[in-house]
Amino acid sequence: MTKILKNYLLLVTVLCFTSCAMPKLFQVVINQGNLIDQEMLDKLEMDMTESQVKYLLGTPLISDTFSPNRWDYLTSVSQGNQVFSQAKVTLFFKEGKLIKWETELPDKED
Repeated sequence: MTKILKNYLLLVTVLCFTSCAMPKLFQVVINQGNLIDQEMLDKLEMDMTESQVKYLLGTPLISDTFSPNRWDYLTSVSQGNQVFSQAKVTLFFKEGKLIKWETELPDKED
């Protein structure tokens, strides 16, 4: 009986150590934020209203209480620890109208 118990404990110990050393076989691709591409940005025009921008790009990811005239759109596509792309678009409004925007989009590989 003790031999069976020893074999069982040895099997459990080996399984625990090997399972910790096994690579991750499946990791989900995670899209976070607003997916914005260059085609959407090309449609932006000066003096667009906030509602027109929301219709075009969606609701901003970050709404700053201290800077309500600044909207930030962030995008991240990753799988596990590997980040495939990150993008940031910042829009600035004055009196409800778009006055300028800044973009940090990843280079497109064909």
